[in-house]
Amino acid sequence: MIVRLWGTRGSVASPGPETIRYGGNTACVEVRTDDALLVLDAGTGIRRLGTALRDHQGRIDLLLTHLHLDHLQGIGFFEPCFRSDIELHIWGPPSTTLDLRERLSRYLSPPLFPVRLRDLGSRVSLHDVPPEPFSIGSVTVDGEAIIHPGPTVGYRISSGGRTLAYLPDHEPALGASSFPLSPDWTSGHRLADGADLLIHDAQYTEAEYASRVGWGHSSLEQAWAFAVQAGVQRLVTFHHDPSHADDQLDEMLADLQARDGPEVIGGREGLELSLA
Repeated sequence: MIVRLWGTRGSVASPGPETIRYGGNTACVEVRTDDALLVLDAGTGIRRLGTALRDHQGRIDLLLTHLHLDHLQGIGFFEPCFRSDIELHIWGPPSTTLDLRERLSRYLSPPLFPVRLRDLGSRVSLHDVPPEPFSIGSVTVDGEAIIHPGPTVGYRISSGGRTLAYLPDHEPALGASSFPLSPDWTSGHRLADGADLLIHDAQYTEAEYASRVGWGHSSLEQAWAFAVQAGVQRLVTFHHDPSHADDQLDEMLADLQARDGPEVIGGREGLELSLA
């Protein structure tokens, strides 16, 4: 399983000289196996991924964690959406009110976007993420609701005996007097338990989180505590705050990288990781 990061920023794209190393594009991750191509979220980073996939043919599975704009804004600029030779499967969190097509169409339609969902050139199939694991080629995908405003799922992706957990927008510390709680009472624990690689929300410093409780995101310390509790091998910090420049992210990561426990990697555009 090969994992590539195409967008690691949270909330809003923030390109500029101060974000060159970690990147300014919002959430998008590519996951490849011998027989499957998965794309996790459709933030602004998906545009460059689409360009890189010009020679790809066949099926692509786009797994959306939720429908906030920083995870959806790039979908209309993803080249495979407009190719008739592509079979595009879009998976998203179920809702008790509107189905996935109706919710996606709110963005992919005027006045917010000039091209409607129904006018995409690829063969598009829409799916609610089911409550039980499902297969894409040799890959097993397990989705589960996690704590974040609005319908949101995290993913556990397994292939060849290796596991990736992807929880880019997640506030498992919400309502906890101390964190972490026991695994049974910790949002997302089952998805991350024993994973080889965990990509997790680490948007805030501890001081920032104190004034943003309930916004749906974690501090770097909370992401670390969650990773330790889950017993993961590697933690990739993700969904960096748009106001955090590269040098500040370096400083935030340095303490964790010196600790015993999971290897800590700062998520940056262009990073490629192999789970072999």
